[in-house]
Amino acid sequence: MPSEKEVYEAHADQYERMIQREDHQGNILREIEKLVALENLDVVDLGAGTGRLTRLLAPKVPSIRAFDASGHMLAKAAKSLEEMEMKNWETSVADHRKIPLADESVDLVVSGWSFCYLAVWGGEEWKTALEAGLTEMRRILKPGGMMILFETEGTGVSTPTPPAHLDGYFAFLAEAGFGSRAFRTDYSFASLSEAEELSTFFFGAEMGQKVVEKNWQILPEYTRVFWRVK
Repeated sequence: MPSEKEVYEAHADQYERMIQREDHQGNILREIEKLVALENLDVVDLGAGTGRLTRLLAPKVPSIRAFDASGHMLAKAAKSLEEMEMKNWETSVADHRKIPLADESVDLVVSGWSFCYLAVWGGEEWKTALEAGLTEMRRILKPGGMMILFETEGTGVSTPTPPAHLDGYFAFLAEAGFGSRAFRTDYSFASLSEAEELSTFFFGAEMGQKVVEKNWQILPEYTRVFWRVK
């Protein structure tokens, strides 16, 4: 099982296979649309990876700009957007804490399964890193603009079970005024063998074994959405 950093640096194809399997219910876009009307919004996707949220939102909005620290991942995102024949997007390598956009220039900032790494990889200065990222999101948002973040709330569980290493981060977001709720984004695999392969690659041998034992071609997954208006 590679680390998250190794996935982002060298395993975009495997990552894309996995995210294509998640949220077969289509709940992610529904959660966004519960929070904000998309039709006239200029959007930024921070930590866009291979373009998961960008692909969902591009057909709905006038413009979307996708930023990620990994050019390897963004190349995959650009290719998929080209295949969709979308014309309203841009990609660029950037850190969450330094986005190359003007002040108050966008209506909506989204970040999926990414903003947490400012905390996870931030060492003793993790709160400072999160504050810097939050400040940058506020800077580029127009007054009244919205921030929407997605993070995992547990894989292979029967109720929302946030990973312990995210407890401090989740508490930080609550203290910063974010609302939140959990919802289902189950993985649906083409076969049990694919379920075992990908769950082992991303979550480890124990999860792969659990998938086989429970015959989980559909792997339960909970996600938490966080939101805050500027």
